[in-house]
Amino acid sequence: MSIDSPSGKRAREMRDKAQELEQAAQHATDPAEQQRLTKKALHIREKSEQMNGPGAGTMDPM
Repeated sequence: MSIDSPSGKRAREMRDKAQELEQAAQHATDPAEQQRLTKKALHIREKSEQMNGPGAGTMDPM
């Protein structure tokens, strides 16, 4: 699948959004907010993998 395809572009957008949520969770001071953001990021990654196959929602570690 090419990153230029509509599904490839959508997968990239989903991974980017998940990363943004994970970063926001790291900076959140409220534990409940951290948990909510982390769960939402995980859900988006799982959905990306379901749509685009295994590995589609993975990212390089920081």
